[in-house]
Amino acid sequence: MCMEKSPWERTVEFHGHSCPGLAIGYRVAEIAMKRLRETRSADEELVAVVENDACGVDAVMLLTGCTLGKGNLLYRDLGKQVYTFGSRGGGKALRIAVKSTGRPDPEVAELRQKVSGGTASPAEQARFHMLQGRRIEEILHMPEDDFCSVREVDFNLPSKARIFPSVECSRCGEKVMEPRARLRDGEVVCLDCFEDYNRGW
Repeated sequence: MCMEKSPWERTVEFHGHSCPGLAIGYRVAEIAMKRLRETRSADEELVAVVENDACGVDAVMLLTGCTLGKGNLLYRDLGKQVYTFGSRGGGKALRIAVKSTGRPDPEVAELRQKVSGGTASPAEQARFHMLQGRRIEEILHMPEDDFCSVREVDFNLPSKARIFPSVECSRCGEKVMEPRARLRDGEVVCLDCFEDYNRGW
């Protein structure tokens, strides 16, 4: 008999491995869905704004159904473990900021360097995975108030994603969506082939 995988197991499978970063995104998504009383977004019922491109974003995508392809996952390159979720149906939005989870463990940092560099012994690899597993369990089960701060925010939900016609770049011949095309010497070009005019103002 085949046992159904848990949401965490499905998230690990989607991401490719388990790690504390994935656990952070998993926990954030769980909190958002519970507080917004939402189910996984089939279309664009839920919008997520992520302020990093780390492992946790994969968990947010899998659990919430917010994806780049559907246009309801927006990425802001701010390098912060902060996530905003807006519910179109509920008219409510939450900003979730992950709190500092303690000082970095020097042993973990040293072991990570050895494991990623391929110089860790089998014992060091086992120790690293054990410590990582312990950290994952802490993140998944710590009290919510210790893990993050959650506040309701005003959030102008973006308009739903639109499909635009494509035009052909006169320089490279590749197709580009019309709003991203530019004119260069009177010809339609893509952003890669466009030379921006900037005088340093």
